[in-house]
Amino acid sequence: MKAKKIFWPLSIILAFVLFSAYPGLTSVEPSREAGGPVITHAFAVDRGYYGDTWKIYVEAEDPGGQMLRIASVVDQVGYGYYPTDWIYLKPQDEKHFKGYLQWNTYSNKARYLPEWTQISLKVSVFDKNGNESKEVVFPFTFEVTPKQYVDKPPAPFNQGDVPRLGYIAIDLVNPLREHEDRDPGMMR
Repeated sequence: MKAKKIFWPLSIILAFVLFSAYPGLTSVEPSREAGGPVITHAFAVDRGYYGDTWKIYVEAEDPGGQMLRIASVVDQVGYGYYPTDWIYLKPQDEKHFKGYLQWNTYSNKARYLPEWTQISLKVSVFDKNGNESKEVVFPFTFEVTPKQYVDKPPAPFNQGDVPRLGYIAIDLVNPLREHEDRDPGMMR
């Protein structure tokens, strides 16, 4: 009985210490009511030819009408992360937008990419106050003969004219060529 009387107060004190020492444990992600941007729909094919145009479809909303820009970050297996690419939204898109990001995947830096090169594109939306939506991650593999090709995207992107929101300006690097350019004897 005496152990129970000591256990409960110690449990409460320990919980208080843990939650005050680690603020991340008590923070709550902003909800829609908080007015931050929310990506409601997204779609992109997951494989294709190197050099093709890749369309990344995104629909987002912000009840407060404060959306400012779209962030695109690429992580390439064997290379790493590229700097963030920003696409600024038009004033009419600050509350809601539906469209696609266009990425022309050919790069003078890479010249070519080996088949099965894998990347992940992370897309999020920022508002004027710096609030960020949850990221949407699109995996993509460059193949010589992709097994999947989509002429028309699914709903809600298959209804009428879907506008281009902007171009992703990230030049991929062929990690094999990068080493070759640095030390030509390395690739023999």
